Amino acid sequence: MKTIVHMLRHGEVYNPDKVLYGRLPGYKLSELGVQMAKAAAQALADRDVTYLVASPLERAQQTAEPFADQFKLPVDTDERLIESENRFEGKRVSVGDGALLNPRYWPWMRNPFTPSWGEPYREIAGRMLAAVECARGLAAGREAVCVSHQLPIWTLRLFVSGRPLWHDPRRRQCALASLTSLVFDDTALVQLRYTEPAGSSDPTQTGA
Repeated sequence: MKTIVHMLRHGEVYNPDKVLYGRLPGYKLSELGVQMAKAAAQALADRDVTYLVASPLERAQQTAEPFADQFKLPVDTDERLIESENRFEGKRVSVGDGALLNPRYWPWMRNPFTPSWGEPYREIAGRMLAAVECARGLAAGREAVCVSHQLPIWTLRLFVSGRPLWHDPRRRQCALASLTSLVFDDTALVQLRYTEPAGSSDPTQTGA
């Protein structure tokens, strides 16, 4: 029995102050982000999607809306799909800019392998894998869409690929509104696919 779980990253967020917004409330899709979500939905228009679930954050819920309209599905909410915790929330953290240059915050960056500034990678991988398994079961033999965030999706991909979870953020392959699709044969993961229906984007984009 073949089941596909599509992990969808949300679209572009309106973030004029260019802060790392993380789990902060009030960050919604930009006009371009809304169009990205529609493009991602259209890319799956001919697929057999029967289950739709999203992170509780506004940008993820908004990204799920065109899928709900297209497939006539309710949007379930799963806390396990939420953005990772980060001590730099609300601060500017672009490379060579903002909080990263302030010695006050350097102790937060003492261990990039855990990482010391936020939710441990292993915990992210564990909750994301649990969310995928739940979606796989609910869409058994068909397809599911799970709307989440860049770091959780990329951490999941590293984990199921057997790669180290520590990584360079500049090397993440998880563009805005991209689809990381896990293909299962019964309960066994047999293939991983990646597509960018809304085009590429900078993986180091602030707050993503």
